[in-house]
Order: sequence, then structure tokens, then C-alpha cells
Amino acid sequence: MTELPILTRRRLMSGALALPILALPGCTTGLGGFGLVDAIRELLTLSSQRAFANLLRPNGFFDSEVARITLPAQLGGDGAGSILSRVLTSGPVKDRLTLQVNRAAERGAERAAPLVYDAIRTMSITDALRIVRGGPTAATGLLRNVMGQSLVSAMFPAIGEGLRLADSAVVSEALRLATGIDFNGLSQDISRKASDGIYAAIGQEEAAIRANPRSSNSALIQGVFGVL
Repeated sequence: MTELPILTRRRLMSGALALPILALPGCTTGLGGFGLVDAIRELLTLSSQRAFANLLRPNGFFDSEVARITLPAQLGGDGAGSILSRVLTSGPVKDRLTLQVNRAAERGAERAAPLVYDAIRTMSITDALRIVRGGPTAATGLLRNVMGQSLVSAMFPAIGEGLRLADSAVVSEALRLATGIDFNGLSQDISRKASDGIYAAIGQEEAAIRANPRSSNSALIQGVFGVL
């Protein structure tokens, strides 16, 4: 696969981590006078920053316990009668295919990150207290509902390109042999799984911050979530 320049990826990651913590007027107050809407935005911002910092590292999806994408049936996965299951039986080849799928997801996540940050900044939060007092991933669930399928659509072109630009001769040959493969359908499937993985990673970080608000180094998050 053609890797993006290292500096480009570093700029994206460092830029996300350097985003200002959001403090917007007009929020609901409570729990000691802290702004609940502000706290939710800050929680989501920090959770997303940490999630993307991990996912955008080399092999970030592949190494993630919650975001790793399993090999689709079209590429020799568990589906009976899949195209490559009759061609590829080698474990190492399937491992390389799995790695390639997850690297394609990384390319998609680079497109997704700015959309997530923009959604956090602009989305309407009408029942802040319910989100604050909700489950460990309540804010992530709200974010996912607001964004709908937008991440899938945004990641689709980059993931398709990543699949076609395999960096392994073995993987490239395997994809060439599978002349009947539906790349659009495959890219759509991986885009959906990558979207699921992104939200799972954000949710994991949200749950960790809720469990230990002091780890956020944020007075606002500690003031709201530390008293629950």
C-alpha cells in the first residue's frame, strides 16, 4: 500500500491532540454549577483524541482489541464458498490479507477524524444530564446517533484505494487472482466495520475517563463526572 507521508500522519495526530478543549456558551448547568454540555463535549473530544491517536499509528486497527477488522468472507474469511477460500488456504497469506484490510481502515480513519471533531463541536445536546448520568459509553452513543452513516461514506473512497494499493506482492497477487471480487461491496463492508471500530475505540476511552475522571487532567470533567 502506498503509505501517506509520515509528516502528514503526524500532523493529523498531533493536530487532533492539540485541539482546544471546547467550552461553548448556553450550556445546561448542574452538579456544582459546571456546564454539563461543555463537559460532554470535552469528554467526547478527549475520548476521540485518544482513540484516533491509537488508531492512526502504524497498524493501529490491527493491534486494537476493539477495532481490529476480521477478514471479510470475500477475502477468504469464515463465509463458506468465498472466492479466495478455494484459492488461498495458507494461514500466513490470510494474515497478510487481514493486515491489509486493517491498513486500508487506517486510511479511512484519516478521513473520518475531522468529521468526528466537527460533529462534537456542532451537535445539539438536548438531554445533557441523562448523558452525564448514563452508561459508560452514553456520550459516544449520542455521537454515533448524530453522525449516522457519515463515517462510512467518508471512508469508502480511501479504503477502496487502500485495498487496491496492496504493499505485499502476495496480497496483490491474491487480489489479482480473485477476478470476480466485488471491490465496491468489499470496500463498503470494511468501511462499516471501520466505522464500528472507531466508535468502539472512542467508547473505550470514554469509559476509561468516566471510571477515572482525574486521568483527564480536566477540571471540568472532574467537576462533573467526578461527583457521580
